[in-house]
Amino acid sequence: MTSNSKKELPPSEPAATGLRKGLTSYGDQGFSLFLRKAFIKGAGYTDAALNRPVIGIIDTGSAYNPCHGNAPQLVEAVKRGVMLAGGLPMDFPTISIHESFAAPTSMYLRNLMSMDTEEMIRAQPMDAVVMIGGCDKTVPAQLMGAASAGIPAIQLITGSMLTGSHRGERVGACTDCRRYWGKFRAEEIDAQEIDDVNNQLVASIGTCSVMGTASTMACVAEALGMTVPGGATPPAVTADRIRIAEESGARAVQMAHEGLTIDKILTADAFENAMRVLLAIGGSTNGIVHLAAIAGRVGLELDLQALDRMGRDTPVLLDLKPSGQHYMEDFHNAGGMATLLRTLKPLLKLNTMTVTGRTLGEELEASGPGFAQDVVRPIDRPIYPQGAIAVLAGNLAPGGAIIKQSAANAELMEHEGRAVVFENAEDLVKRIDSDDLDVQADDILVLKNIGPKGAPGMPEAGYIPIPLKLARAGVKDMVRISDGRMSGTAFGTIILHVTPEAAVGGPLAQVRNGDRIRLSVKNREISLLISDAELAQRSRDNVVVEPTAERGYRKLFLQTVTQADKGVDFDFLSAPRMVGKTPRL
Repeated sequence: MTSNSKKELPPSEPAATGLRKGLTSYGDQGFSLFLRKAFIKGAGYTDAALNRPVIGIIDTGSAYNPCHGNAPQLVEAVKRGVMLAGGLPMDFPTISIHESFAAPTSMYLRNLMSMDTEEMIRAQPMDAVVMIGGCDKTVPAQLMGAASAGIPAIQLITGSMLTGSHRGERVGACTDCRRYWGKFRAEEIDAQEIDDVNNQLVASIGTCSVMGTASTMACVAEALGMTVPGGATPPAVTADRIRIAEESGARAVQMAHEGLTIDKILTADAFENAMRVLLAIGGSTNGIVHLAAIAGRVGLELDLQALDRMGRDTPVLLDLKPSGQHYMEDFHNAGGMATLLRTLKPLLKLNTMTVTGRTLGEELEASGPGFAQDVVRPIDRPIYPQGAIAVLAGNLAPGGAIIKQSAANAELMEHEGRAVVFENAEDLVKRIDSDDLDVQADDILVLKNIGPKGAPGMPEAGYIPIPLKLARAGVKDMVRISDGRMSGTAFGTIILHVTPEAAVGGPLAQVRNGDRIRLSVKNREISLLISDAELAQRSRDNVVVEPTAERGYRKLFLQTVTQADKGVDFDFLSAPRMVGKTPRL
């Protein structure tokens, strides 16, 4: 053979599938498979069953998580769909996080859940996975983990709760929770009524019935192409939700056969569609943080300035609380995401792939012409003329900040006021209800040190309560600024995600009582009205020491968590290299 002769390479072996995937290493592959099959047969499986494609089903049911209270029924329906399509369903548990039961905040545990999701997908043999999630941080955690694991994956949403009734008024969590609690603080209702409404706000299992973070991420997941069509909106306790679960199981088997891996779905154009939807539904501000984290897992950087440009020509079309009047079950009855996407069609990238193996455009064609309804507005008659969320900049937030303008007070979006400063959440709790608090209705409330590292975990404390003495006087809204988050169910003129956060030395750390601050949503500005020289001098005089921890998950979190504009993910979990930006405007 001469030196330039070509060597014939042996034929490559087909990729391992089913129970042959990811064999535990005992130094003998044959024995590894033999041992695995011996143990699983102890559960009563036959060889015929074990030779089918294996579909993992992530079960996040928990007694601590009423948003996932239908998980047992969903698991059974997914199994049925998998078996009808010729696959072998294998359900397994991961961490389950509920917003109001996780201390210090569910966001603190989102990345841990994403790691659990990723590693259990990698560690166990499965050709595709169905991920069951619903409560705020579970869907982004699952999408983050699946994006990193890289196999065919499909998201199954648990679904929203039903609405209740209080003294003839329809109510639902959690916008109405905040509204009634505000009435109670202002002494407009008594203790008996607040107890009565507490029994009605959550009428069934399921996620919040308004456009909070859970509903937002459900809609975003469908816009990304990660759910079967119609997967975002069926309430948790309906037959529609169970049918979606069965369909998801069947589709997962086909995805395994087709090799439709998640990277073929989570493209830059898919994220652009998701951001269009986020803006058009009056979605939660948390959606930006979660989309940035998911995008980072596939090597895409979320461009906040491009998102803001997109928002200027993407009106809010969905008439749901807190931006509108309706609830998620109304959205479902109005045709769900198909109705919204059909209306948004001129603004969407229709060539994006979905878990069905068809493009978004093809799915919209298959959805039919729609029907008369009043929950999704036409583009020429929107709820709000621009997108729900605006991105702000200025010397107070050089890395950006956001405001949910569709849920803000129009009279306060161009405002200058005196800063009333709270150094941290404890300081807020201690002083906010004091009669001695020096505060007026046109002041600006500033809360520091509730960002990713400051709290830690960036809690939803950005919805700073109106000081008690002002609430009693009838004040309903004030400009509020923090480096934290707020619930998507909340409303008000609230600036969030100030970046860099105070705990890492951001300019927010240098704000003092009595400083003047200017908010101009029209100019996308949030500014501390002192000179650059004065701000620099304050930074030299007030050196910030970043928080640390001695051990455990808290130490890992504080050492590696990124800022809000990067998704508050751990720096070592994002893709090894960035390959582009989204949206690409």
